[in-house]
Amino acid sequence: MSTAPKNQPSFSRASRWGNGFDAVLRTVLVIAVVVMVNYLGAKFSQRYFWSSQTRVVLSSRTQAVLHSLTNQVEVTLYFDRKADLYADVVALLDEYRAANKKISIRTVDYVRDAGAAELTKAKYKLNAATDKDLIIFDCGGRVKIFPGAALVEYGARGMTEDKKLDIAPVKFNGEKAFTAMLLALESSQPLVAYYTQGHREPSFTADGSFDFQKVAQLLEQNYLAVTNLSLTGDAPIPADCNLLVIAGPQDPFEESALQKIDQYLREGGRLLLLLNVHSLERATGLEIILQRWGLNVVADTVQEHTEGQTYTGQDVATTKFGKHPIMAGLAQSTLQMILPRPIAKLNLPTGTAGAPQVDELMFSSDVSTLMADRTAAPRSYPLACAVEQKPVAGIANLRGTARLVVVGDSIFLGNHYIEGGGNRDFLNSAVNWLIDRPQLLEGVGPRPITEFRLQLTRQQQYQLRWLLLGALPGGVLFLGWLVWLVRRK
Repeated sequence: MSTAPKNQPSFSRASRWGNGFDAVLRTVLVIAVVVMVNYLGAKFSQRYFWSSQTRVVLSSRTQAVLHSLTNQVEVTLYFDRKADLYADVVALLDEYRAANKKISIRTVDYVRDAGAAELTKAKYKLNAATDKDLIIFDCGGRVKIFPGAALVEYGARGMTEDKKLDIAPVKFNGEKAFTAMLLALESSQPLVAYYTQGHREPSFTADGSFDFQKVAQLLEQNYLAVTNLSLTGDAPIPADCNLLVIAGPQDPFEESALQKIDQYLREGGRLLLLLNVHSLERATGLEIILQRWGLNVVADTVQEHTEGQTYTGQDVATTKFGKHPIMAGLAQSTLQMILPRPIAKLNLPTGTAGAPQVDELMFSSDVSTLMADRTAAPRSYPLACAVEQKPVAGIANLRGTARLVVVGDSIFLGNHYIEGGGNRDFLNSAVNWLIDRPQLLEGVGPRPITEFRLQLTRQQQYQLRWLLLGALPGGVLFLGWLVWLVRRK
């Protein structure tokens, strides 16, 4: 009679101990790898983005502002966490914090955290009824508050199914706004830019194609308060004028006004002068003053004839730049100017103490011509110049170092053209060079982020829902049925 074999355990004691030790060892190794990865991640803060659509790339100018920031800045998001804009704002501010650890961020959800919301309202004197979705910048008690709704630009994208205009967000201007807030926190009060009026200059407040509303916004983003200036009467240019802007005058300046401008420059003032084709018929009077600063404003306009250098026959698309701090960050850009006047450097006597230094900033192509003077041979013409005159040793200028930027066109900075090519970046660089902010001359400035989210109509949402809930599961079940049928046979 045979004896039935005894049931042997599946694993011996040694096997169980071995498996247990292996599991413990693997766990320890995994924990060690995680610790090392976190250590390396903290020590080497290089960041990688898996998708170009999720990457928030800060401009080089914003990076320069962040690198120059030395004070602690607390950013409070007084926001509804479920608001559409909240995720975009947080993603952008995370990039600011990654670039400078002196920036801290906290969120106060006024909908779900009533206690923290009340403390925030009391601290920053907010109105409970109207103050919603705010970004609050606090630097040692200096506070700047930006409304979240102002971060988005809306535009028409077409027609909806019921034949109504489809208005939706098309641009996110968060970086432009936040960088301006940080600039504002660096100074106790803004610099002042005075804009001359009374000579048919474009309006700084109107939104017409040739007006300068966007120029005014750019100056404000650079923490410059814009004020209109009339040169009538006996009063000189105000002592708090950090930048005098003369843009596109079409009528001559009175002699008294010219004397004020001349005196302002001799005292070490800063001038941004934008002339244009409309000043050809009637000289502004500024031309004589500019000659004393080594500049010649040619009474003609430049015309291009080569494909790629002009798009309409009246514009000049230039990529030929001089060596100057203003142009350093624009090497890969194209500036599109409209009927520009040549602004040339005069050959003044050299070696004179206090002589102005003149640099030509940009040029037309080598085959451009003058529109009125057809006898002139084709050549390259300078279209803008920068002038600097440092005080003579032992003599102090009332306003410091005199600086001028003179451009033969103003139309290219109007509301219609300023976003083209590197036009906006040129203005940014020129303004910051004039007011002596060298840290803001590197690279290009912030760009609005265009919308890239997927937008679906109701019909498309309905079709997608049935695709996800019906077609895909149904396809899996059908394939499973086919496999079962094949195996059964």
